[in-house]
This record gives sequence, C-alpha cells and structure tokens, in this order.
Amino acid sequence: MLKTPNPRPRPGRSRLKVIDFHVHIGLKEHWHAWVHDYQKATGSEFYERYEELTDPDRFAFYLESRDVAKAVILPEISPVTTGIVSNEYVFDFCRGRDIFVPFCTINPSLTLRPAEEFLKYIRLGAKGIKLYPSYNHFYPNDPALYPVYALAQDHRLPVLVHTGSSVFRGAKMKYADPIHLDDVAADFPDLVLVMAHGGRGFWYDKAFFLSRIHPHLFLEISGLPPQNLLKYFPDMEKNIDKFIYGSDWPGVPTIWSNVEAIRRLPLAEASKKKILYGNAARILRLE
Repeated sequence: MLKTPNPRPRPGRSRLKVIDFHVHIGLKEHWHAWVHDYQKATGSEFYERYEELTDPDRFAFYLESRDVAKAVILPEISPVTTGIVSNEYVFDFCRGRDIFVPFCTINPSLTLRPAEEFLKYIRLGAKGIKLYPSYNHFYPNDPALYPVYALAQDHRLPVLVHTGSSVFRGAKMKYADPIHLDDVAADFPDLVLVMAHGGRGFWYDKAFFLSRIHPHLFLEISGLPPQNLLKYFPDMEKNIDKFIYGSDWPGVPTIWSNVEAIRRLPLAEASKKKILYGNAARILRLE
C-alpha cells in the first residue's frame, strides 16, 4: 500500500471547502529553465517535495489534506515561453481520481484545425479548455477560434483564458488584454469565459467592468497576492458572484497559503465561500 506522509500542521487552517481553478502539473523536464527559476524564487515546496508532488495519488492526498475538494488540472503547449505539458499527460495524471478536473489546451499556432482538436479532447474527458494568448501569440477574438468557442458553448464547458502580465521569456502582453474577450462574450452569450489572473498588471479595472456587463464572464484570481485583492478590486463584494479562486501552483509557496490569506480578508463569510468554492462549483456544474 502506498504510504503518504502526514500533512504538516498549519496554524489557523481554514475549514472552508476549496476548488482550486488553476493548478499546473508537470515534471522538471517539461518546463524551461527560467520557469524553474521563477518558481523556486517563490519558495515553492514543489521542489522540496518533488517526488511526492509529481505522483498523482500523493498529490491528490496533498490537496485533500489542505481542504481542496476539486482541482482544475491544466496542460500547457507553449514551447516558446514555458514548455510543454501535453493534454495526454494531464489525462493520464487525472484518470481515476475524482479530485482532479482535467482541462485541455490547444495552441492555434501549432494546429490547423483547432475545433477538431478540441472535440477530440472533449471526447477523452476534458471538462474545459485553457487558452494561452500571450504565450502562443494569438488574439482570443480571432475568428479562427470561433468554432472552438461554439463547441465549448454547445458542450457547456468553461473556457479559461490567460489575461494580464507574464514574467516568462517570449510572452507578449498585447494578446492578453481582457478587452478581446468582449467580442467573444458578445458573440457567444451562453459561453462561460474565465479571465485567468484577473487582467493582472494593466487591466484590473477593465476585467472587473467586463465581468459586470457580461453575465457569463468571470474573474479568476490566481497569480494575485490575496492581501491586495481589495486594492485591485475595491468593489469586489458588489461583484462577488464573479470571483473564482486559483492558486497557480507550483508558482506559489504552498497550495494552501493563499487560501489562508483570502480567509483573512475583511469580506463576509458568504463571500469567501463563493470565491473559494461556490462560484467555481457552479461553473463546473458540481451542484
């Protein structure tokens, strides 16, 4: 029987259920050196506990012991900027483990038929798709992607889109302006769109405003220091049904540290529950 070390005790641990909407997996060889440099600089315990946290069963235990009920697991096909974690690797990692919610990805620069590619992964069990405009160098409102959005809308699958800044070599931020999703949200009114990183850096106000005017456009807050959320989004509580928690693991010190920081925010308890669990559960149709 597989033996997994007991979780470390954590002072003030939250008992709120958590859905982590932004979890990267992969082996060291999947990512470029500068990605490792960044993640190590955050103090990520991924490197300290590498063998444990790259094993699917032990990683599932690690998440469960930190109150994570579900984790959206993301592939990445960004050979110029970060590296390649294939869709197939993600599906294999997630298979048979209910805690994991596998998403797929497509890189429009590397496939001539993105909708056919997406449909293949839907049939393999993808529960959503992540797009990386600034890493793969495309605008998310490019008409070539509209068949992908149509498929996602028809299958009621969420589309997670990187918005805002990136520290990695080769990223081009002009592609990550949330305004491009205004077209997509208008043209696909029933499509669930999620702005990863909430327009980080330049576009917090724009992302917030867009999420208010489009009923199915959401703000995901991975990669943002939780203690600054009310600085970035001072009217957050007025739009609380649109905020979704994500850790951006392994680019954070621990999987639970940001959860604890959100728990300490001066927000209503009901609002914290929506951020950490309720809004994502609705998007993923878990309840």
